[in-house]
Amino acid sequence: MARWIEIEGLGRVLVERSARARRMNITVRPFRGVRVAVPRGVSFEEAAAFARRKRDWIAAQLEKARRSEAQHRAFERECGLRLNPQAARDKLVARLEELSRRHGFVYNRVFVRRQKTRWGSCSARRNISLNINIVRLPPELRDYILLHELMHTRFLNHSRRFWTELEKIAGDVKALNARMKRYSAMLL
Repeated sequence: MARWIEIEGLGRVLVERSARARRMNITVRPFRGVRVAVPRGVSFEEAAAFARRKRDWIAAQLEKARRSEAQHRAFERECGLRLNPQAARDKLVARLEELSRRHGFVYNRVFVRRQKTRWGSCSARRNISLNINIVRLPPELRDYILLHELMHTRFLNHSRRFWTELEKIAGDVKALNARMKRYSAMLL
């Protein structure tokens, strides 16, 4: 069950019952807006009052979301709206294989998907998942993500040793991570 409410200065807010919520929770997402998750036993009126009390926080988060939306639109204009999924997959898998051979990594399977929250991941079974939008990144950042996931085939964590070994083959990881933040809007 869900209900839209209007909060002055913010606009529409979705108030939605959630079986998983243990307490009231507000999320603000680019292109999706504001949502208040309401646990059982809490009325929609209480949730609306909660959202109104958090108005300043919501406004700040909405501003960040709007900046992310604008950045995402700019990337779409710059990189093009159309992305051929098979060509992107082929390009990413070929480069992953090349980097794997060059640096002696072994992985199991590769999945290329339209992930919304991450650039990639590596499972304990050495299966690597990659975000299709990696193909739109500059080549050095693309390689950095691929090397990062390959390094997870050796270290399933972000320990000091993980970063030390990654830096040996990828270069200045702090600088690369800082550059990656500029492209976070592509994850939307």
